[in-house]
Amino acid sequence: MAVKIRLRAQGSVNRVMYRVVVADSRSPRDGKYIEAVGWYNPLAKADMQVEIKPDRIQHWLDQGAEITDKVASLVKRAAPGVYVELCQKQSAKRLKESQKRKSKVKAVGASAAVKTVVKAAKKVKAKPA
Repeated sequence: MAVKIRLRAQGSVNRVMYRVVVADSRSPRDGKYIEAVGWYNPLAKADMQVEIKPDRIQHWLDQGAEITDKVASLVKRAAPGVYVELCQKQSAKRLKESQKRKSKVKAVGASAAVKTVVKAAKKVKAKPA
């Protein structure tokens, strides 16, 4: 089950408010969710716009939940410590994947070099003297 931390719209027309929820990625935007971890009111004053539970966000990120871009920007504003840790984990993951790709390329390159040397050796042996 792919879990995402995303926004869920609430309120009435022209008075929209959002809940920050943890939901299955297959459920609809305003559908069933697992847990509400905060809210965002774009119409409120700047200091009252965002309320997030950083400990629950961190818990779900540790469990493997993906975070949407908008929620990431809200977390950056409301809980910068969680956002910094998220960025560090993402950069470590990218570094690990790039190292894996590089080692794979080196292995493929080495095996290709061995194959060409073997082919060249067979050609030399096959030539009559």
